[in-house]
Amino acid sequence: MVSKLDWDLLPEEFPYEDRGCEMAPSCLSCPFPRCLEDEPWGKQKFSKRRRAERMAELRREGKSASEIAGIFNVSERTVGRALKRTAAPGASVRCRS
Repeated sequence: MVSKLDWDLLPEEFPYEDRGCEMAPSCLSCPFPRCLEDEPWGKQKFSKRRRAERMAELRREGKSASEIAGIFNVSERTVGRALKRTAAPGASVRCRS
């Protein structure tokens, strides 16, 4: 536990431990410009975006929406929303096949 007096120390004298997070082993080696833990729902947004990109990749490989839903253990509707989010503007997304 950090004592109340430790908060008045200069940065180089503060006993800081760089423990990182689930996304990077340390803050100094993190690939993100801003800490995901500082963003509201940062980790969840990142994980969902990465999942949606993987779903789109599987769709391009020819997998059906029901197959993708089974892989990720989600509903076909969730797959459809994810594919819609990752689609180019103006492109139509067919989820049924």
